[in-house]
Amino acid sequence: MHVSGSPDLPPATCPARPLVVAHRGASAYRPEHTAASYELAIELGADLVEPDVMVTRDGALVVRHDRQLSLSTDIADHPEFAHRRRVKTVRGVAVRDWFVEDFDLAELRTLGCIEPDPDVRPLNTAYDGSFGVMTLEEVIDLVLDRATPGRDVGVLVELAPFLEGPGEDLPALLAAELRRLGVASGDGPITLQSFEPEPLAWLREDLGSDCPPLVRLVHDGPAFDDLLTARGLREISTYAHGIGPNLDRVMLRDADGFLASTSELVDRSHDADLAVFVWKLRPENAFLPRQFRLGEDPRAHGNSAAEAEALVDLGVDALITDAPEVAARVCRLRQRDAALV
Repeated sequence: MHVSGSPDLPPATCPARPLVVAHRGASAYRPEHTAASYELAIELGADLVEPDVMVTRDGALVVRHDRQLSLSTDIADHPEFAHRRRVKTVRGVAVRDWFVEDFDLAELRTLGCIEPDPDVRPLNTAYDGSFGVMTLEEVIDLVLDRATPGRDVGVLVELAPFLEGPGEDLPALLAAELRRLGVASGDGPITLQSFEPEPLAWLREDLGSDCPPLVRLVHDGPAFDDLLTARGLREISTYAHGIGPNLDRVMLRDADGFLASTSELVDRSHDADLAVFVWKLRPENAFLPRQFRLGEDPRAHGNSAAEAEALVDLGVDALITDAPEVAARVCRLRQRDAALV
């Protein structure tokens, strides 16, 4: 996969239609970061799957979104690990839990994955404990094994936030693993993303001019506003090929939760030669603008296709979504309509 690059980065081209990125796999339908979630995502039309990568105590690269293992595994049901709970600071808050970086890969292999949001996605709990913790290598192998003639599938690898201990070595371990697997080049299946600039700059330097595409993720909130000015975007373009804004940065809601307008961020990013990977689209009413909700049940799926259509109309380059079939259908229809013009 290629995305737009700045003059300081390898030249690339935008895709003919927005790419569909399955956020932690098809996480609307299966527990996130499991083989079942990634396999279903590919069947539903995803162009890329998105694993979050963390480092274990013994230096293995595993796919987990949260350091706290109780949020997405059944570790609380393993009495042999009861004494391994610790109090650590997570996003400025003291949390007592079991943490990825305190366990070896062999220990994590004994755990079963569970649905992290059972109140919103109760049907996913039927799969709790059925699938184990995966390594990054296993995700890449799964994706490459399912490639078919005429249809390539990629992997959008997100680096976990910078952590002390094993996490400090994540960029170097990741670069070494990509080289070992033969996927460290710009024309391979890998794209890399991070909320922090330092890992991206380090990877660009280490992997050289033919490094995989790099995407700088951006949270909502005023602390990150300067990044999205024309000057800030130009700065990002010196070390990344794309920007990954939170959905709320692009789709602006009013005080009552209705979609009121859209921002100019997509156009500004393109002016800075940055592709735009918007995250994350979720199909449930609870997460949609009010005019796209269907019925009163916050867990029921609303008209998430309308949200995807609005983003396609804005010219985004990738849709990072929990329900890839919705975005894939929208993109196919728009591509067909464009061919008929």
